[in-house]
Amino acid sequence: MIRKFFNQVFRRKIATGTANLKLHIIPFSKHGINRTQISPCALKTAHVLQKAGFSAFIVGGAVRDLLLGLKPKDFDIATNATPEQARSLFRRSRIIGRRFRLLHVMCGNETVEVSTFRGPLPDSDTPTEVKTYTDQHGRLLRDNVFGSQEEDAVRRDFTLNALFYDPFSEEIYDYLDGYNDLKAQTLRMIGDPVTRYREDPVRMLRAVRLAAKLQMQIDPSTAKPIGDLAPLLQNVPPARLLDEMLKLLLSGHALSCVVDLRQRGLHHGLLPMLDVILEQPLGERFITLALKNTDDRIQQGKHVSPAFLFASLLWHEVLATWNSYKNSGENPLTALYRAIDDVLSNQQKNLAIPRRFSATITEIWSMQPRFESRAGRKPFRLVSHPRIRAAYDFMLLRCESGEISQELAIWWTDFMSADTDTRQKMIPKPVSTRKRKNRSRRKSSSHKVSTDHTLDSTGKTKAPL
Repeated sequence: MIRKFFNQVFRRKIATGTANLKLHIIPFSKHGINRTQISPCALKTAHVLQKAGFSAFIVGGAVRDLLLGLKPKDFDIATNATPEQARSLFRRSRIIGRRFRLLHVMCGNETVEVSTFRGPLPDSDTPTEVKTYTDQHGRLLRDNVFGSQEEDAVRRDFTLNALFYDPFSEEIYDYLDGYNDLKAQTLRMIGDPVTRYREDPVRMLRAVRLAAKLQMQIDPSTAKPIGDLAPLLQNVPPARLLDEMLKLLLSGHALSCVVDLRQRGLHHGLLPMLDVILEQPLGERFITLALKNTDDRIQQGKHVSPAFLFASLLWHEVLATWNSYKNSGENPLTALYRAIDDVLSNQQKNLAIPRRFSATITEIWSMQPRFESRAGRKPFRLVSHPRIRAAYDFMLLRCESGEISQELAIWWTDFMSADTDTRQKMIPKPVSTRKRKNRSRRKSSSHKVSTDHTLDSTGKTKAPL
């Protein structure tokens, strides 16, 4: 019995890859991260955990970004306390997730995510138990096996995301040489890349996003399997895929990410026909402009609408479907709404676009034909629409890409910036009105001739009787 116990412990140690780990403690004098750079909520959470006798470290992207001189969007904490133990310490907190159980601690408007150190999955010699943790492709279905800090480091994705910062000693714990990889601008997967991508295919998208955002090179061994394993993304739940795609598209480096996605074969199935669109002259220019404008706005600290971005990426698929229905004889407006329904329905199979996004996307698309109607009260009704700004910006992209006339953009730009009187003067008189006046004028003239003169047999006019 004792021998069996030691054999299991020994196999567990080898399987986790921690047998040869060497801890490097990096002092403040070397890394320069001050605890004042940590958010008050994260500091308070870590203090409460440590005061209760647990370890608590700032971990992951926050440590990485601080080392690179970037401002972290959020701060995550790793601890040896279980979710239930940590939950008992915080009044405003809740345990979330089934696949990965985490604790969210709320302080005002800020939320800090607290995760328990992960341990190794069951050994391969217990296949029945392993099947409950992974699917047939090796993707993790649940991961609530807890372990030590060393084991948690090995379970993380990239070496530069496996750095633990103690906000009180101001030291960084580095088990996998992630600090040196970060300084060398190298993105390296922890463990066997094929196995790690199978565990979580989203890591392939994350590798592309982080490399572009941090201006790093993906380690060759980390990059090599990506093309072959790209089909595994089809097994990822749509909601999770949407979350990762939003991070990628709103990273401020969306254009370079999409180019890299295409080069590595990761675009198939993410945004339907994105590969075909990028090979079409108008589609490629349109999407390039949309992504570049998005990147510029994010880098300038301006707001970007995810709905507008998805509308841009999928527009040429809508356009192709719309033209197909119109060519078959359908009413143009009916054909447009049918094309919108088809594209969004198809998209839902891959990315679970929330209704709050799809409703805005539909409005942006459905308003495009209305920009071509500039007679009567139609322009006035259009500018009063609550989505006019997004639809107008979308129309400008279409003009800039060469899809429609630039004259349309000039007219609407002038119209939207003009006052009411100037707008009224800009509206062209309806052709039908001019025609009615001309017909009335001709009829009046003809009536005058017939009443004032009569013709004799030779065709000459005679004086009226």
